[in-house]
Amino acid sequence: MIILDHPYVSEFLLDTAEALQIPVLKNDVAVGLSAGKKLRLLEEAEFVELMKTRGSCPLYSNSEDSIGWIAENLGFTGLPEKIEFFKNKVKFRELLQRIYPDFYFRGVEFGKLDEVRVEEIEKPFIIKPAVGFFSLGVHKVSADEEWASVLQSIREEVEEIRGRYPVQVLDAGQFIIEGNIEGDEFAVDAYFNSEGRPVVLNIFKHIFSSESDVSDRVYFTSKEVIETYRETVEDLLKEIGKLAGLKNFPLHIELRVGEDRRIQPIELNPMRFAGWCTTDIAYFAYGINTYRYFLEQLEPDWEKILEGREGKNYCLIVLDKPAGLDMKDVKVFDYEKLLSDFEKPLELRKVDYGKYGFFGFLFAENRAEKWGEIERILKSDLKEYITL
Repeated sequence: MIILDHPYVSEFLLDTAEALQIPVLKNDVAVGLSAGKKLRLLEEAEFVELMKTRGSCPLYSNSEDSIGWIAENLGFTGLPEKIEFFKNKVKFRELLQRIYPDFYFRGVEFGKLDEVRVEEIEKPFIIKPAVGFFSLGVHKVSADEEWASVLQSIREEVEEIRGRYPVQVLDAGQFIIEGNIEGDEFAVDAYFNSEGRPVVLNIFKHIFSSESDVSDRVYFTSKEVIETYRETVEDLLKEIGKLAGLKNFPLHIELRVGEDRRIQPIELNPMRFAGWCTTDIAYFAYGINTYRYFLEQLEPDWEKILEGREGKNYCLIVLDKPAGLDMKDVKVFDYEKLLSDFEKPLELRKVDYGKYGFFGFLFAENRAEKWGEIERILKSDLKEYITL
């Protein structure tokens, strides 16, 4: 069963819902997208009753905007409690204390950030909204003297993004301060099946332009990434699944893996895979339709899937806005020029940048010997594509 919601539903997801004739909640978003599609739309009461009849069954939502509706209507499933474990980063850290008893974290109300005695906190540390999305409001603090400018940046960002997303998705009223987690960063799309066993559907490596960079600009997946980290990720998910009692549960988890192979979660996003339907890159890369795999409880045959994919990277590029740019000043973004700078673009997804504060997403296939094009876009401020 599927709930479609703002801010974005890909054609790929719509085509999947149509082809499988999966029951879809009849809300305003689904109705608006159903023109020309033969979706199996169910009224709210019918959708809820079917959930009751089926008992524990797979439910997927493309967006955390639907969390409020789930809390109001599907309390009998136990999902609202499970979602709260993960959506609130303070509660997530409390859940993980049995696995990571020495990890430092604390919750702080936005209005009391001025009272934080930063000199008493071990550095570097990370500060971010306790309920957040898309690296909004995330900062790394490496020295006491950086705190004042970080606070000023947070105030400006809160003012800019307030009201752009529902509080279930982004709530700037509370922040979490936590220890910096060292190691390479990864993002994983996975689900727990009806037996409570985790199934990994994709692993992205998140790369940065510098030590202080906390943006979402570039993620990539490859045969090497999957083969190197899949078993380690599965082991961690087994531990989390035991703590929270997860079954029929889709998720997107971000984590770091240190040089000693120690793995540490950053955050876990419930009920969905990679946001804004960017999970679709698994299909471009591996032929894996993540929605279908979850809804039909399928598992990838990774040995077979990865054959012949040596030396290839499949990249997700987030076209976030340059620092200090007022999106109201943007006249046009040159998407054609952007595409010309890549050897093999797979799909470009434009967004309303005036409304959402970024320019869209690009999926691209990249040969190892052409990695320079990825390094270039990673470090670019994108101003070469922007006319003011």
